[in-house]
Amino acid sequence: MQEAHGARMHINDFTGKRVHMIGIGGSSMSGLAGLLARRGFAVTGSDNYDSYHVQAVRESGIPVTIGHQAENVHGAALVIYSAAIAPDNPERQEAARLGIPQMERATLLGQLMEGYAQAAGISGTHGKTTTTAMLAKILVDCGLDPAVHIGGDYDYIGGSTRQGAHNVFVAEACEFHSSFLQMRPTVAVVLNIEEDHLDYYKDLNAIVEAFGQFVARVQEGGVFIGNGDDENVLRLMGTAACRCETFGFGAACDWQAQGLTTDEEGHPSFTLSYRGEPIAPLTLRVAGRFNVLNALAALAAAHALGADMQKSCAALCSFENVHRRFELTSVTDGVKVYHDYGHNPVEMAGALSVACLQKHNKLWAVMQPHTFSRVKRLFKDYIHCCDAADEILITDICAAREKDPGDINSRMLVDAIAATGQNVHHTPTFDDTEAYLRTHWQPGDLVLTMGCGNINVLNEQIKRHGDTAGRV
Repeated sequence: MQEAHGARMHINDFTGKRVHMIGIGGSSMSGLAGLLARRGFAVTGSDNYDSYHVQAVRESGIPVTIGHQAENVHGAALVIYSAAIAPDNPERQEAARLGIPQMERATLLGQLMEGYAQAAGISGTHGKTTTTAMLAKILVDCGLDPAVHIGGDYDYIGGSTRQGAHNVFVAEACEFHSSFLQMRPTVAVVLNIEEDHLDYYKDLNAIVEAFGQFVARVQEGGVFIGNGDDENVLRLMGTAACRCETFGFGAACDWQAQGLTTDEEGHPSFTLSYRGEPIAPLTLRVAGRFNVLNALAALAAAHALGADMQKSCAALCSFENVHRRFELTSVTDGVKVYHDYGHNPVEMAGALSVACLQKHNKLWAVMQPHTFSRVKRLFKDYIHCCDAADEILITDICAAREKDPGDINSRMLVDAIAATGQNVHHTPTFDDTEAYLRTHWQPGDLVLTMGCGNINVLNEQIKRHGDTAGRV
């Protein structure tokens, strides 16, 4: 199979030619498709499922075929695929048979970032998308006109990407399959380092090592901005060759939130300070202590990129989150229904901590576990990540890129949670879940669905069906 790697081949070699993208409906791939189209490439794509992203890509004028079929790559000069698309995919196999070069999504992103005077890569086990969006808004409001790539839909920039000028590029830097090692940032942000993607990494030490390699790619004169409260991040700072700055709640951190308070719904107010010197006050519209850390990271990165800090703080005061991040999707039967992209135990516990601060009667947690390998490796953590909920519903595991190994399933997780005394039920499908909710919820309840698979479809389904009283 002919792969496009490094200096062997560059995306610019295919300007004006047809580029076919497998899995174009992904949040990252759909955004990259738009960037390529605006840069003069003739883009086509395919995906297994029709979706909001696919519809948006089509509306932009890019043809998309539903279903992966060998003939989809016929006539393409280059095939681009994500790490989730296996080599045995029929389109990849046909491209290999025909000698059509192939490029992985992360390689493409790294190449698109080349040539920018400054490039910021936002990495971490969780919080990447929100922090990247925060930084994007800051830089736009400060007049720096950044190019942006986010792994989610952010209305403020019109989707997941922004063309911008050719001076600053801001991108989410994902550790899955070490994708972030394709980047050469001038500003590298590491929000946190925890166990995840253990289908790819051997253990936590291997994950820390990969983040260390990412930081080592910081260009000369650049800066590593890391969470000063995270021991694994601090490990990297002890060996980093570039300049380092920390953010966090600890007294030794460079960037801090002085005088932190929260309102009754968890929205934080604080004064940004740098090495003990106050800069400006701000109040966030997004709740949770983890969003304070995200904001500090974004502000520290903005400072490194030359943004005015007074304007930066003002920009975050009006920041509205990316879609699928504690997003209110409907009020149905008097029940507020939210969705959050959180898919590992830490992220789900964090989302529920925000839900607890909202006014509600019963709090429902609806979890779609993501990948068999993640559930197996983090099984004990899953058992207590929904402790804050009054009642828990668990759907079948979203396999995503994996095949069912036969030794792990949602029923096992439900039984383990039930053994702790929690009120938990197995509702395998979205239809099962919606039926259970509608039978048992009451006005004033709050439902939070969680997962990075397609569980947001459940929210769309509930919204589409509307209030019970209005249904025939």
